[in-house]
Amino acid sequence: MKADAVRGHLDGLLLAVLEPGPLHGYAIIAAVQRRSGGALELRTGTIYPALNRLERLGLLSSSWQSSGERRRRCYELTDAGRATLAGERAAWAEFTAAIGSVLNPGAAPGLAT
Repeated sequence: MKADAVRGHLDGLLLAVLEPGPLHGYAIIAAVQRRSGGALELRTGTIYPALNRLERLGLLSSSWQSSGERRRRCYELTDAGRATLAGERAAWAEFTAAIGSVLNPGAAPGLAT
């Protein structure tokens, strides 16, 4: 999949994989890859700036957690993050319906071709 396919949707992807509970950065990358069936491979240089930005916006909170001798920053959704995720999902549904009606005009019932 093209790398720029994620552009504009990264925030929604990150919020969605954090919905079930807190994760650290590499686990977030793995969750996106797993949930996309391997089609999406995010890089650390992409997600950490986005996670920091989402935290500054109040959509995520983070805390340091220890795993053996290693400390990891774990991120989780705030209430504002959950509300934003709901908005991202609604916007995505509207976007895909509009694009789908153009690319596959016969597939959508009630739409003229």
